[in-house]
Amino acid sequence: MCGAVSSSRGKGMRTCFSFVLALLLTSVAGAARADVAFVADAACPATQAIKSGKNPGNVSTEAGQSYQLLAGNKDAPTHYLILVPGADPERRWVKISCGHVTGGSAAIAPAPADQTKPSAPASGKPEYVFALSWQPAFCETKSNKTECQAQAPAGFEATHFTLHGLWPQPNGNFYCQVAASDKANDNPAHWRDLPPVNLDPNTRSELDQVMPGTKSDLDRHEWIKHGTCYGKSQQEYFVDALNLMRAVNASPVRELFTKNIGKQVTSDQIRRAFDSAFGAGSGERVRVSCLVDPSSGRRLIGELTLGLTGPIGATSSLGDLMQASAPTTKAGCPKGTVDPIGLQ
Repeated sequence: MCGAVSSSRGKGMRTCFSFVLALLLTSVAGAARADVAFVADAACPATQAIKSGKNPGNVSTEAGQSYQLLAGNKDAPTHYLILVPGADPERRWVKISCGHVTGGSAAIAPAPADQTKPSAPASGKPEYVFALSWQPAFCETKSNKTECQAQAPAGFEATHFTLHGLWPQPNGNFYCQVAASDKANDNPAHWRDLPPVNLDPNTRSELDQVMPGTKSDLDRHEWIKHGTCYGKSQQEYFVDALNLMRAVNASPVRELFTKNIGKQVTSDQIRRAFDSAFGAGSGERVRVSCLVDPSSGRRLIGELTLGLTGPIGATSSLGDLMQASAPTTKAGCPKGTVDPIGLQ
């Protein structure tokens, strides 16, 4: 195939390599998705090539660090292609055993086409991951997003956690009774083409504040991928998530972050704050994910994910939901900076 590209060996091989790489990145089940990241659980070689193990600069992942996830090497991947800021080249391959995927793994291993209804966790009780964002950190890496260009010092997201999503478990429980065309449109470039989320005016107003990503149609994506497996209406799904958000933002966890804007906090501090707010042991159900500011190399706390177990409703206690969850969550990123609003 590449022999016909050019008769000049050097130029032809470079052209061929670019062509093959483009085919790889568009054909694997792993085109980049804004809500998917690879979090390293250990220091592992980050190589330029899988077979040869070539590793210019002897680059390794950093335990607890979050990396942009670009692709898998095949439908059932053994390696992930990640972006390592500062490496040369930045695109590197790591073994999937080196870490875990956050924000769902549909971009790497799509759910079976015949999945039409929610699947129950092995425990028999409903289980969820509740994902909170620290929006200023997110915007350091996604400054072109509409919601990031609209940041303001007096904005809600300057001093509050924002809603990423409420995700029914087990992982892979996605797209329940969703049309193939909507699955195909579930990427950031086409979220506008997904069906709108219909909420009452009060809920819509609160969601637009607490989930700034609605400006980029994040709510449509969250409903199509996760909410359709929640077993309730759009209105109930987002009301339940907003109730949980209020509990976090009224707690010592938010106070820890607002008192340390521009400073570093550790995962231990965050977990202790959850223990204080929601009962002893709650912190063991919290994972911290970090981002790397591409302009400065700072490690920023980008997201907290909470394990929850039990039915969620208007009177549910976040502390009870957390403590009912299995205390097996790794702490994740050991420490990072609480980013102030605006691009630094």
